[in-house]
Amino acid sequence: MLPALAILAAALCFSTTGTAQALAGVDASPVAVGAARIVVGGGILGLLALARRRSTPARAASGGVVASRGSLAGLIALGAVGVLAYQPLFFLGTRDNGVAIGTVVALGSAPIATGIADAVRLRRAPSSRWMLATAIALAGVILVSGVTGGAVALTPGGLLASAGAGMSYALYTVCGKALIERGWDSTRVMGTVFGVAAIASAPVLLLAGSAWLLTPNGLALAVWLGVVTTTIAYLLFGWGLARLSAVTVSTLTLAEPLAATLLGLFVLHEQLTPVSAVGLTLIAVGLAVVSTPSRRREGVPDAASPA
Repeated sequence: MLPALAILAAALCFSTTGTAQALAGVDASPVAVGAARIVVGGGILGLLALARRRSTPARAASGGVVASRGSLAGLIALGAVGVLAYQPLFFLGTRDNGVAIGTVVALGSAPIATGIADAVRLRRAPSSRWMLATAIALAGVILVSGVTGGAVALTPGGLLASAGAGMSYALYTVCGKALIERGWDSTRVMGTVFGVAAIASAPVLLLAGSAWLLTPNGLALAVWLGVVTTTIAYLLFGWGLARLSAVTVSTLTLAEPLAATLLGLFVLHEQLTPVSAVGLTLIAVGLAVVSTPSRRREGVPDAASPA
């Protein structure tokens, strides 16, 4: 259960993003805030990766997998692209179709995209338990979001952007798992991928505007998002990813809307509707199902078992 708890703790860190922005009340665009988050958090993770590389040699790749420098660089680049693409695509989707629908499509497509990508990579379909747990949790996410309240005009471009955000998440999750399977330490994987993304995000932050970082609230927000929702969250995420399958991790991170809703309820004093309460229960049931894996298949680190 420890790897599952690590992913759930990471999801709890992720869930504080909206609450932190609401409490900070800074005058900054979502793109600027997202870029600052990656610059700060990715920069710290990158420094940790450099320290890890000097002190710990890479383990031998499992399952007889031999990785060339080119293939490793490709995985790192693809993972960084996923990190970079997630933020603007997510915000574009929520801008066009609203926060509720944009979030549902992004979060809902992420485990599906991860399942497809991992099935292609491993040439093995996800387990029926994972499919059941994911379906239950996704139903809960839809109810929590409130999108079932009536007819809504949807923008195709916004839907594509939100789905692209889910695919971006799947991209860096699967690439991270592949690097771990090639003998890389999880801290080094997260640090390298996010460190590259941090370097690429620096000019985005400058173009999007960084004056808000000079205010007390802006600086506090950037530190919180960088340290808690990125550095700590992805160290936990990477540790769990090294010990669970990518598809299991993708479903466990659906705890994020559950935790975000509870934070909104208790910190921001938002109202909880009966439909949302049912949704929270369904998410919890789905997480409970997926976090009780078979000992034979997920009781040991994936890096130690053949792909």
